[in-house]
Amino acid sequence: MTTQQVPIASGTPDQRQRLPMAALLALATAVFITSLTETLPAGLLPEMSADLHVGESATGQTVTIYALGTALTAIPLTAATAGWRRKHLLLTAIAGFAAANTVTALSTNYPLTMVARFVAGVAAGLAWALLAGYARRMVPAGLEGKAIAIAMAGIPVALSLGVPAGTYMGKVVTWQAAFLAMSALTVALMVWITAVVPNYPGQHQEHRAPMRKALRVPGVAAVLFVTLVFVLAHTILYAYIAAFLDHVHMADSTDLVLLVFGGASLLSIWITGALINRRLRSLTIASTLLVGSAAAVLAVLADSPTSVYLAVLLWGLGWGGVPTLLQTAAGQAGREQADAAQAMLVTLWNVAMAGGGAAGGLLLDSFGATSFPWSVIALLVPVLIVVVVTRTHGFPAKRSS
Repeated sequence: MTTQQVPIASGTPDQRQRLPMAALLALATAVFITSLTETLPAGLLPEMSADLHVGESATGQTVTIYALGTALTAIPLTAATAGWRRKHLLLTAIAGFAAANTVTALSTNYPLTMVARFVAGVAAGLAWALLAGYARRMVPAGLEGKAIAIAMAGIPVALSLGVPAGTYMGKVVTWQAAFLAMSALTVALMVWITAVVPNYPGQHQEHRAPMRKALRVPGVAAVLFVTLVFVLAHTILYAYIAAFLDHVHMADSTDLVLLVFGGASLLSIWITGALINRRLRSLTIASTLLVGSAAAVLAVLADSPTSVYLAVLLWGLGWGGVPTLLQTAAGQAGREQADAAQAMLVTLWNVAMAGGGAAGGLLLDSFGATSFPWSVIALLVPVLIVVVVTRTHGFPAKRSS
């Protein structure tokens, strides 16, 4: 796929600058389903464990194998499907979610459930590598960042509203109903995509290059490093936020804390969408400093509930726009190799999520929950340094034309 924008040859300036909201919201819904499919089992562990006849720790591996499916297949599948028309590929990925979530809902066999979750992760690898570039291609030059921000809004919506709603449905009805509801939404989304999302050609064989070539494009390696370390830092704290809150005697407030985080993340997405085309570098630096400041507050003032809520507010404001910022930076740095850069970003994102879960567990066992915020601070120092020094490529001071 090239990153050339769709030409708009006629119409008034207002018409040329108009965003295709129906199509972008369809992509946002795809992002919502992708994020919710990944994280929903975390809210349904007791119910799923009982029906699958395994312990909660084993059921928790349904999240791990999903991330593994994404990490292992995003790069090779993106390369293998580079020539596919984009809508056909997107619909294939969405159909994978429908099938995987339906099997998950109907299965009472743990190995079969794990296979379904792996398939869902494979579908996610295809979708994540495709969605940001798709959003960029649907809008005129200068609006790409705003388009990606709209599409990526599905992430905080899934975390702040989708997971609590699915968890509530699992407790009031059944956990199977939550997954079947996602399947129904996915089928409706396929109809929506078919009706309103434009179709673009894939990349011709003669224009394709080895995926490793993207790493030699100036700026791409810097963006990928920031992605790996930033997501690792965030995941160490987010995956074990319940354990941290229990340590500071706020275990009963976990839902409210996550709601504050989700609300701040939504605000962050809105701010990012408004400013990203002119201030990508400044926003990335600000996000790093906000998350680092949140970790510092949790490290030294966590004995005060007010301080904890302040820290979570700063954390959400810093983190909410990060997926949009990094996907946009990867697309701009990668240029003609944007699809390859996005596929590597998706892979490293999931590696960092899996690594964050493992590292957080080791930190908890070895040093206790108080080590989480200090670890975040330590990891964000090199992130900030890389963002600051890559003024020409990666996170440039001036947006390239």
